[in-house]
Amino acid sequence: MQATICQTVANPSLFSGESFVGLIFLITIGLIFAGAWIATVSKRLVRCVAGLAVCFTGVAGAYYFLLSPFLAMMQMLIYVGAVSILIAFAIMMATPEEGETAGTKGAGLAGPLGIAVGSLIFAALSILGTKTQWHVFPRQGSGDMESMGKILLTSHSMVFELVSLVLLIAIIGALVLARKGRN
Repeated sequence: MQATICQTVANPSLFSGESFVGLIFLITIGLIFAGAWIATVSKRLVRCVAGLAVCFTGVAGAYYFLLSPFLAMMQMLIYVGAVSILIAFAIMMATPEEGETAGTKGAGLAGPLGIAVGSLIFAALSILGTKTQWHVFPRQGSGDMESMGKILLTSHSMVFELVSLVLLIAIIGALVLARKGRN
C-alpha cells in the first residue's frame, strides 16, 4: 500500500515539478472544454465527432490525474477508440441529404435553454464542491492490472456488462445513422 504525501512549497518555480504537473492538468482541462465546444458548435458532423474524441481524450487525462490509470485506459479504448470511430464510420456510410444542414431543425429555444440548465448545474456543483468537507480515503489494493481484472470480472461484473451495453448502443446508433442516409 502506497501513501501519498503532499507537501506545499513556499514559492514554486515555473520549472519545478509541481508547476509542470499543474500546467499539464490545465492542458487536460483545456482539451475537455475545447473538445466539448467543437462538438456542440460545429455544423459538420465529422468535426463534431472529432471534438467528441478530443473531449473523451481529455476526460481520460483527468482520470489519470485522479490516480486511476485503468479507468483512463478504458476511457481511451471504449470511448475514443470504439464509440467515436464507430460514429465516424456511420457518418461516412450515410449519404448527405440535399439542402439540409445539421442543427437547423428546432434550434430556436434549445440553445438558450441548454445554456441556462448547464449554468444552473455548474453553479449548484460549484457551491456543493466548496461547501462540502472532503475526506481522503486510504488507497485499497495495489491498483495493478491483474487485480483490477479479477475485481472487474468477479465482484464488479455489472460494470463490465454496462460497458458492453454502451458499445451495443453505439453500434445500434451507428447503424441507424447509416441506414437513415441510404434510400
